[in-house]
Amino acid sequence: ATRLQLGGSPLFTYGEKTFKQNFAYVDADFFEVFTLPLVKGNSKTALIQPNTAIITREMAQKYFGSEDPMGKAITIKSGNTTFQITGVMEKVPVNSHFHFDLFASMAGREDARSPSWMVSEFFTYLVLPEGYDYKKLEAKLPQVVEKYMGPQIKQAMGMNLAEFRRKGNDLGLFLQPLTDIHLRSDFTFDLEAGGDIRYVYLFGAIALFMLLIAGINFVNLSTAGAAERAKEVGIRKVLGSVKFELVRQFLLESVLLTAIALLLAIGLANLALPFFNDLAGKELNLNWMAKPWLLPGLLLFGLLVGVLAGSYPAFFLSSFKPVSVLKGGAAGKPGGSRKGIGLRSGLVVFQFFVSITLTVVTTVVYQQLKYIQNKKVGYDREQVLVIGDTWRLGNNERVLREKLRQDPRVVSATISGFLPAGPSNNNNFFVEAEDNPSQLVKTLRYGVDHHYIPTLGMQLVAGRNFSELATDSTGIIINETAARTFGWAKNALDHTLTNADNQGKKTAYRVIGVVKDFHFRSLHERIAPLVMVLGGNSGALIVKVKAKDTADLLNATKNQWTQFTAEEPFTYAFLDERFEATYRSEQKAGQVVALFAGLTIFVAGLGLFGLATFTAEQRTKEIGIRKVLGASVTNIVGLLSKDFLKLVVMANLIAWPLAWWAMRRWLQDFAYRIDIEWWTFALAGTIALLIALITVSSQAIKAALASPVKSLRNE
Repeated sequence: ATRLQLGGSPLFTYGEKTFKQNFAYVDADFFEVFTLPLVKGNSKTALIQPNTAIITREMAQKYFGSEDPMGKAITIKSGNTTFQITGVMEKVPVNSHFHFDLFASMAGREDARSPSWMVSEFFTYLVLPEGYDYKKLEAKLPQVVEKYMGPQIKQAMGMNLAEFRRKGNDLGLFLQPLTDIHLRSDFTFDLEAGGDIRYVYLFGAIALFMLLIAGINFVNLSTAGAAERAKEVGIRKVLGSVKFELVRQFLLESVLLTAIALLLAIGLANLALPFFNDLAGKELNLNWMAKPWLLPGLLLFGLLVGVLAGSYPAFFLSSFKPVSVLKGGAAGKPGGSRKGIGLRSGLVVFQFFVSITLTVVTTVVYQQLKYIQNKKVGYDREQVLVIGDTWRLGNNERVLREKLRQDPRVVSATISGFLPAGPSNNNNFFVEAEDNPSQLVKTLRYGVDHHYIPTLGMQLVAGRNFSELATDSTGIIINETAARTFGWAKNALDHTLTNADNQGKKTAYRVIGVVKDFHFRSLHERIAPLVMVLGGNSGALIVKVKAKDTADLLNATKNQWTQFTAEEPFTYAFLDERFEATYRSEQKAGQVVALFAGLTIFVAGLGLFGLATFTAEQRTKEIGIRKVLGASVTNIVGLLSKDFLKLVVMANLIAWPLAWWAMRRWLQDFAYRIDIEWWTFALAGTIALLIALITVSSQAIKAALASPVKSLRNE
């Protein structure tokens, strides 16, 4: 077993150089658990001593140049902590769930030796025997919780573990396979933002469906046009060709077409990758040297697709009887047989089923994201500037706040490490109410100053805001959800909440105000009970600015920052950008699905166009006779269109229930979500019908306008 603890991103110094570096503290055996090879130093002994560190080769080249970093010392500027370099390692692989360029020894750190089981800032990794089911070990963890955490709960909360749980709280230890962290983790806090396996499955399924649709087009058009090659097959069979030779010929034709398509696809992929990477927020590339398996894999895949797509047409075409074909019998027009028509109809239904489903998915995702963007979240996120890492300024943090508050371009400014939307330093705060001591409630604690609520435009529904009076140090402001949780929905003011620290010392807090519920986390989660206390947390300077003054104010603030510290980097963001970043994965997924939906409809439309062309040609004689007997262009168009439109209607009836079920499941991830409206399905169906109607009608009109004399003469 080994542990990792985040070290933050402080400023390091080496000689005259100063640099900001994200790093982690790890146990001495960390490099025995993780196979991160060292190019210098001994992985078994490099981190045994306190204040030692291993850095990556990239970091060594960046900050030490041609110097040998071994034995050199780097210092954290703010804390005067010095690390001696005892190892140089290769860069952490891109497919790791952590990426640090510096790993410092955890030896000698007080918190690393703490006997407390209530500290949750360590990531602990276990190596289990090969083939061992981790669920067996996980089943024993409740005993560990009872034995070690139970007594500490008793000391801190004055109650045993069972009583603690009866009051609505939970405490436990869980195991998670390392391979599940990136795509399958549902933990609130991970070392790095991961992906979502559901989107991998979704995009994989869409790609497969697009490939199937393209294959269906090939099968449809090959079998529909079989009559054109019927005589060729008949003559070859008369001249001695056997079925195997004919199948081989048609399969080779299919594979050749697939090979040409593969070459075109590789070229288009190279051109489209920059656009797709920008759209999806990825860094994909076709690096043939770095991925030697890619080219053989694509060739094998192309061969497989060619064989599968060509198999049915090959066996279908090679099965014609030469006598019937050469006489022009029914077998001579196999493309129009009942079996062939039924197969093509089913494939058309499948194509539009996929297209309609993706259209519904795209529409619902767009509606949900629009709902999120327009929903009132309980605070003002427009024209709010967030200046990060202001704790680095020390006492000048408050000086900068006051200078900004006096600036005429600023409405208000506040200091707090707690920001609504996105990740923040939320910490649990267990409290019990004076009138119900049997109820211990886990709330979130925000440390703020008396400018926090007005700066963010929050609304007090009862009581007052914090003041600078010393008596407010034990005053608290709670949100409406907390008031309801404690049964104080009508009158929460002057009630008392008590919190016990890790040593069991209790502090009583008096409710001085109730703030209207606001979404301090994403809309994936319901609003939880929240407690605001005065002071105790710095970290960011939140500034409400007047419109159109942002650029000038930023320049002035940056200049002021450099007067306080020229070495610390000035970083900032806008609160609305942080809010949007919370839903970046959904936005990217929605854009990619919309792109695929458009491509799917386009490919399905191409197939329908080809099929409609063949159908019109096949029914040339019928159309000519009908025109001679007085049929109008409208009659002819309706005759040729109705069968295809029936297929699209059938595809709608199949797609709607499945799309409703899938999007209902997706929306359940949001605590606050839209209702799926009926018009969403009507819109998708209408789009599919219009595309089918336009596609088929273009060929139907062409056939209807043709001279009947010419068509009857040809027949």
